[in-house]
Amino acid sequence: MGWTKDVTIVHPSKYIICLAPHTSNWDFVLGQLYSGAEGWKIQFLMKKEWFFWPLGLLFRHLGGIPVYRDKHTSMTDALASTALREDTFHLTITPEGTRSANGEWKKGFYFIAMKANLPILLYGLDYNRKLIQCTEQIIPTGDIDSDMQKIKQYFKDFKGKHPENFTIGE
Repeated sequence: MGWTKDVTIVHPSKYIICLAPHTSNWDFVLGQLYSGAEGWKIQFLMKKEWFFWPLGLLFRHLGGIPVYRDKHTSMTDALASTALREDTFHLTITPEGTRSANGEWKKGFYFIAMKANLPILLYGLDYNRKLIQCTEQIIPTGDIDSDMQKIKQYFKDFKGKHPENFTIGE
């Protein structure tokens, strides 16, 4: 398919991948192809509406975790507890929470990382350059505003499949 990678960050046994931009369902396909080529099994969050028969079986097999956005659950606490308990933990989250332009990124990935003392690996997809890149990681400091600004700045030059659907906000 002509894609290359530029990954300079060492992957520890436990981490969260913050993946952006997320502007197309093709991002999921690329992520699955890439993680498969690397030999990784990485879990991911996806809205519960995608977990219908028979796709639900497939997504769970691939590592999918359904998100019930209409229910107030303690998903960040549960995932952080899992990360602390397990020997390995690999979770990918698209912080925009949608394939539409949204400058108000979800912060659940940050809270999971904070509670479980995990690094956040910043993975960008650039369709213009056909590049998957991870050259920075963030260790949460607790200053969420400052850390989120650094995270968003990392992604500012990446072009999604539909660039008009991506924003880092102000």
